[in-house]
Amino acid sequence: MTASFTSLPTVNAVLNGLAATLLVTGFVLIRSGRREAHRRVMTAAFACSILFLVSYLVYHAEVGSVRFQGTGGVRTAYLSILLTHTVLAAAVPFLAVTTLVLARKGRFDAHRRLARVTLPIWLYVSVTGVVIYLMLYRMRF
Repeated sequence: MTASFTSLPTVNAVLNGLAATLLVTGFVLIRSGRREAHRRVMTAAFACSILFLVSYLVYHAEVGSVRFQGTGGVRTAYLSILLTHTVLAAAVPFLAVTTLVLARKGRFDAHRRLARVTLPIWLYVSVTGVVIYLMLYRMRF
C-alpha cells in the first residue's frame, strides 16, 4: 500500500463516527425544537459523509479491495455486516440529498416523512462503517 494512503481507512472511520455522532445530535436537536441548530448539525453530517465518500473512493482507487483475513464465525459476521452496509450505503446519497433538498425548499412535512427513513439507514451505515474498519484493519488473526 502506498504510504500516503495508509491513513485513509482511519480517516474514513473517524468521518463515519463523526457523521453518526452528528446525526444523533441533529435528531436530539430537532426533537427539542432547535431547528437552526438542527440544520447546522445535519449540514455538518452531510459534509462529513461527502468527505468520507471522496476519501473512500480515492483510497480504493489506489489500493483496490482489501480482503478480510478472519475465518469461521467472525468471517460470516463480517460479511453479513458488509453486505447490509453496502446495500444500504448505496441508498444513503440519494436519501440524504433528497431529505436535505426538501428541508431547503421548506417542504418540512415531506422532509420529516423522508427523514424518518433516511436517519436510521444513514446512522446504520455510519456506525457499521466504523465496525467494518475495526474488523478489517484492527482485528488481529
